[in-house]
Amino acid sequence: MNNKKIPMRKCVGCGEMKPKKELIRVLRTTEEEFVLDVTGKKNGRGAYICNSKECFSKAVKNKGLERSFKQTIPAEVYTRLEKEMDELESK
Repeated sequence: MNNKKIPMRKCVGCGEMKPKKELIRVLRTTEEEFVLDVTGKKNGRGAYICNSKECFSKAVKNKGLERSFKQTIPAEVYTRLEKEMDELESK
């Protein structure tokens, strides 16, 4: 009887706790660049968000990503992340 613990993370958009595998990681690299980390294994500071447009728009509206990274995020980064999320949803 081996019960494996499922890592839970909180979405910065809706605030719900969900299994880590269901969420997408937004990553700030050491070069201060923001990217989506689908694997969840890249190095850098990360914040998690649901794979839905509603959660992304909530995170932008309530500044969830800015709070997680403790810095302001430029508008062009949000537009680029939104395009990447659209590409992931279409797959």
